[in-house]
Amino acid sequence: MGAGLHPGEIEVRPSDLAGIAVHIANGIATLANPNEILASRTVLDLTAGSGLQFESRGGHPLKGVPGTWPIFVAHAPTSATS
Repeated sequence: MGAGLHPGEIEVRPSDLAGIAVHIANGIATLANPNEILASRTVLDLTAGSGLQFESRGGHPLKGVPGTWPIFVAHAPTSATS
């Protein structure tokens, strides 16, 4: 399974985590291929200028979350050679 990233507030419970950000990240993770990191538009916006690269995967509905969410594949920065 790959990973899904989305920032937001969470509720820490004795045996797990809860909250809308957890549901969104989990929904994104279910779309990821093995060894792939998918992220929400919020992650893309928050990492602007970091050198991370993102490729659009289009909009997707996420179970239990209203609307269609733009999803992006995260790539490590490529090193510049001179």
